[in-house]
Amino acid sequence: MSDTPQVGPVHPETQTLTADQVTAAPSPNGRPKKEGKPASLWGDAWHDLRRRPMFIVSVVIILVLLVMSFWPSLFTSINPFDAKTCELATARQAPSAGHIFGRDSLGCDVYARTIFGARNSIVIGVSTTVITAIVGGLLGLIAGTRSGVVDTVSSRVTEIFFAIPPILGALLIAATFRDLSLGIWLVVMALSVLAWPMTFRIMRAAVITARNQDFVVAARALGASQSRIMFRHLLPNALAPVIVIATINLGGFIAAEAALSFLGVGVQSPDISWGLMIADARNRFLEAPLPLVFPAVFLSITVLAFIMLGDAVRDALDPKLR
Repeated sequence: MSDTPQVGPVHPETQTLTADQVTAAPSPNGRPKKEGKPASLWGDAWHDLRRRPMFIVSVVIILVLLVMSFWPSLFTSINPFDAKTCELATARQAPSAGHIFGRDSLGCDVYARTIFGARNSIVIGVSTTVITAIVGGLLGLIAGTRSGVVDTVSSRVTEIFFAIPPILGALLIAATFRDLSLGIWLVVMALSVLAWPMTFRIMRAAVITARNQDFVVAARALGASQSRIMFRHLLPNALAPVIVIATINLGGFIAAEAALSFLGVGVQSPDISWGLMIADARNRFLEAPLPLVFPAVFLSITVLAFIMLGDAVRDALDPKLR
């Protein structure tokens, strides 16, 4: 008699899954995983964003605004008048075939100025967002990782900045340094100095949460350096909330630039911005409302588009909101 054990037929219910079958198994959110590529937060978020109408609409609007900012001539070809050429004799002229938005109090073409005004407004918003995200994110990453004295001192400094009203502080900075002739970069500096603490707090909180996770403890036990733990393990896992708040803040920075220009310390003539156009048209609003209405509408749409984008990204990256 043979000593080899007899193996009976294996029932389908008790079959062991192969590696390929495990790979092809659906992920917890119901979507099949791609072979060799496990599901990730960013992959799931992108799949979720593509199905959100709010995300699609906001991205389309933002793309149009970006094209308008960098290539305004594509939009002014139907109206060949220069944004800085004004004819005082035609001041407050009603909309016509040649001037579809009419003329302002100085006889400037409102349509051309509205198109060209998008550049400064969006450049200021994007530049301020990038600076605050880098400065606040890096300081928050360091404070959350090292803790101790570094965390305590940086948190107290941040609280001092939080005590300053943003618009009032930016107004004071812009008015103090306006003689330096920095142009739109003075507005960027004034907004960035007071806006980074919010990003700092969000990054710090995310890093503190992530540093106690098992993968960080394991990396530390294996002898990983502090810089490797900081940038290889903590930063990628704390980046999502910073991206969300940066996207939402971008629209707020554009609105803040308009407020500073309206108060006379933001963008200065002969430069053009929507806030400056609103400030110039406010005194004649009852006589000629359109020079104020059109830049205000473009400003509102821009701010709303970035806020919608931020909300969509937040919902996609936060698993509790899915």
